[in-house]
Amino acid sequence: MYDTIVIGAGQAGISIGYYLKQSEQKFIILDKSDEVGESWKERYDSLVLFTSRMYSSLPGMHLEGEKHGFPSKEEIVAYLKKYVERFDIPIQLRTEVISVQKLKNHFLIKTNQQEYQAKNLVIAAGPFHIPNIPSVSKDLADHIHQLHSSQYKHPKQLVPGNALVVGGGNSGAQIAVELSKERVTYLACRNQLIYFPLVIGKRSIFWWFDKLGVLHASNTSILGKFIQKKGDPIFGYELKHAIKQKEIILKKRVISGKQNEVIFEDSSTLEVNNIIWATGFRNPLCWMKIEGVLDKEGRIIHHRGVSAVEGLYFIGLPWQHRRGSALLQGVGNDAEYIVKQMNAN
Repeated sequence: MYDTIVIGAGQAGISIGYYLKQSEQKFIILDKSDEVGESWKERYDSLVLFTSRMYSSLPGMHLEGEKHGFPSKEEIVAYLKKYVERFDIPIQLRTEVISVQKLKNHFLIKTNQQEYQAKNLVIAAGPFHIPNIPSVSKDLADHIHQLHSSQYKHPKQLVPGNALVVGGGNSGAQIAVELSKERVTYLACRNQLIYFPLVIGKRSIFWWFDKLGVLHASNTSILGKFIQKKGDPIFGYELKHAIKQKEIILKKRVISGKQNEVIFEDSSTLEVNNIIWATGFRNPLCWMKIEGVLDKEGRIIHHRGVSAVEGLYFIGLPWQHRRGSALLQGVGNDAEYIVKQMNAN
């Protein structure tokens, strides 16, 4: 019997591990990956974080390098591996969770390896696992090459012809800019794009966010609610410049498709050769066999990661407490809070 089992060995899970190690609990982290940092390693080759190095660290260990510069995915993979080694965080890799049940006073976790039991359970699987691909994708001809952004690595994966990137987040923006250097590229967005600079006065914009209190605004504060309502901006002006130069053609929201054509909200159509669905992820927790975890809309019921189910906790959710809750920059704050709540019970 473990005191605590953590599901997920990404940045959220190992942040929990850091604080559990200090509390001297008997715990283990389970992860289906073959190695630490695998989810970062599998993302597209040109990925660069929009948070600077000084805001891309986990508790207890700084990310090395120029603090106002922006790390590559390879840096993050190396950092996470070094972090686990430095703090000797126990992780069981290649272990996929099949089901989770709540028994009288503990949890039963069945995996492809063995069964585990624990008094506390932390779900750190994160929101970035199951690609959310709109159903319209099924209405398009088979010869149209379709990828989710999590499957995209580099432009050579695409077939000849134009490309449509669907989704106006930072991943969609970076991919569209990369593709526009070698082919006709379209970007379809649901909302109007808002741009923020990456750097102001030689300092990362997150340094300014920190000084202005943006990073510390809770999800229930007036400022936090305002930021959530506005949605995430595009960091940097590369996309804005590419659109201005007509290297990327902006389109309205995709509403349907028919064979070779994609149909947009303004009734315009486009024959496409490649589509990158930068449409986010979903996390249905299909292996969670516990009542009272989700509301009627399928959202996780929690307060700062503390579930209504005794002994069950979540970490790494977007806006779990603050803007950075799903990022390297803010997950450590949530981890510290959760372990304190756990030890108080």
